[in-house]
Amino acid sequence: MQYLRTAHLALCASMLLIAGQALAAAKETPPAPKNRLAAKLKPQTAVAPLPPPEEATLTDEQLAVAPRVHAGDAQCEFNQQVHVTPHPDKPGRFRLQFGKMVYNMTPEPTTTGAVRLEDKHAGVVWLQIPSKSMLMNAKAGQRMVDSCQHAEQRAFVANGAAAQQPGTGIGITPGTTTSN
Repeated sequence: MQYLRTAHLALCASMLLIAGQALAAAKETPPAPKNRLAAKLKPQTAVAPLPPPEEATLTDEQLAVAPRVHAGDAQCEFNQQVHVTPHPDKPGRFRLQFGKMVYNMTPEPTTTGAVRLEDKHAGVVWLQIPSKSMLMNAKAGQRMVDSCQHAEQRAFVANGAAAQQPGTGIGITPGTTTSN
């Protein structure tokens, strides 16, 4: 009988030792993923968010574009609206609102004479020619909204200014600004 008790105690001690080692091993290694796709993913570490990019001062070429921007409301296709206002804290820059989104736009010179405003962080471009404007998603290469017209652009079209100036194409004068 003594032999059975000793064997039983030895067996219990072995089981406790094995269970303790298994518990320690389980704490050290993460549990295996439950599916194949999760098994292929590498563990992610927390990364601090990047600080907002510092805005460079505008060049003389960029500042020359700013007075040509049509500020105010522009009526667009499908009863949409774009609102462009000068940025209250950053001279020469603009705020563009389309729907619930607000973009901080910087003027960029062009070789064609068209007005180009960009929010490089968001990947959005506002293009303005005398007869209309459009908002582009440069990252996706798609128009967000087209056929936008400010009051000055509607007057340009109504007066037939493009038709009165043969050879001017869409109403912009190349060479009025410097290259990109």
